[in-house]
Amino acid sequence: MMQMRDWIIGAIGIIVGALGLLSLLKILPFSLSRSSLIWIAAIGGIILLYAAIIEITNSNVMGTVSIIAAGLALIFALLPALNNMGILGSWAAFSWVGETVYKLVLIVEGIFMAMATFAMEL
Repeated sequence: MMQMRDWIIGAIGIIVGALGLLSLLKILPFSLSRSSLIWIAAIGGIILLYAAIIEITNSNVMGTVSIIAAGLALIFALLPALNNMGILGSWAAFSWVGETVYKLVLIVEGIFMAMATFAMEL
């Protein structure tokens, strides 16, 4: 039976994916700065990691793919976010990664969170 957490993660995934896609297509009426994209991707990665752990505990193969996607998203987003807070050194700034990469990370996170809506209950 579907639980409320499944629908919440799916809704967050749709919102995150839509933010990434619409900002990539430049349809949004506002622009997202690089730091806001980093923070959205970091929070989305943490939520995706939570969903992937639930998928794995339910013996779902999709959880393995989701945890790999969450790990990559967290590497690209959490390290620069911690660098913005002054916790890590300049090596974690990832200044060579552009805004387009973070928008693509948001789209991938959104897709995996939307799939996790149903995969967490298999």
